Amino acid sequence: MAANVFVYIDHFNGQPVGAAWEIVAAGRKAAEGLGGGVTAIVIGQGVAGLADEAIKHGADDAVLAEAAALKDYRMEPYASALSKLLKDAGAEVLFLPTTGRTRELAAAVGVDLETGVVPDLVGFEVKDGKVVGTRPIYAGKVMEKVVVGPKPQIFLIRSRVFPKPEPQSGKTGTVKKVEAAVGEAKTEVLGYKAAEAGVSLTDAAVIVSGGRGVSNNPKLTPPADITDEHQKEVWKAQQGFALIRELATVLKAAVGASRAAVDAGYIPYANQVGQTGKVVSPDVYIAAGVSGAIQHLAGMRTSKTIVAINKDPEAPIFKVSRFGIVGDLFEVLPALTKELKAKVSK
Repeated sequence: MAANVFVYIDHFNGQPVGAAWEIVAAGRKAAEGLGGGVTAIVIGQGVAGLADEAIKHGADDAVLAEAAALKDYRMEPYASALSKLLKDAGAEVLFLPTTGRTRELAAAVGVDLETGVVPDLVGFEVKDGKVVGTRPIYAGKVMEKVVVGPKPQIFLIRSRVFPKPEPQSGKTGTVKKVEAAVGEAKTEVLGYKAAEAGVSLTDAAVIVSGGRGVSNNPKLTPPADITDEHQKEVWKAQQGFALIRELATVLKAAVGASRAAVDAGYIPYANQVGQTGKVVSPDVYIAAGVSGAIQHLAGMRTSKTIVAINKDPEAPIFKVSRFGIVGDLFEVLPALTKELKAKVSK
């Protein structure tokens, strides 16, 4: 093949992440421009099925590295295995989906192979035999074109940027099993603790987010046993987020929040969308009581359709929204939920 384009299939306990197959589509586009093929890389233990799935989703072939030391993700052994695979294959390009694991994994591999890493791509083109990535900078206000080298070029792709390819049941390809070069691990996985149940923010097609405004309902009176002013505010915010969650349930959406809401203690950090939280690109992003600070916009500006609900007509969020509702979220959300629930039930 003219070019060695590799895609890393990220997974947790053998289950592929939501963007795992999107990354195959990214690799396919690059390979077509470079005149080569796509090889999927699967690392872990008991994950041979993912190699076959990668081929069905568009990869030409796959490399499978399995070992007992790779059962749980740990950066050191995974980076050691991936670096050797890429070096031995003479890889020119590597694409990874953006997750907490792949951010540190890509960085470590970049150090091992003495090459650069470009995070958070929202698009790319092939020019003069190189992949030229596009990523947002300055809180999403500017799109930057960037080339990285030497080989391999390593890119992290933002989730939901590329369409997920449909699996082709009859498609076959070669799965090459290799011995994993497992380096010494300085970490140990003791166990896992589930976060708040619900739809994953990074994988969600629809997100309903709340901001500081969810606590500003003058019609609510906190229970008499809550005397601290901040706790009264938090109690009101919890009632506001109950409206957010109700709408999210109807839409089978994820629940997000602004940094202001998280910092105020209204909702856990896991729900934060923004420059210091999750970066998302859903089909629909509904922002209720979110002012639209630069930090927040950096995390959701690339959403395909943004719907803003805010009683302040001058709120910055309206500048990036496709649809805007100037009104009290405590009146708008229940009405919107009621109408959508009726539509969904039909």
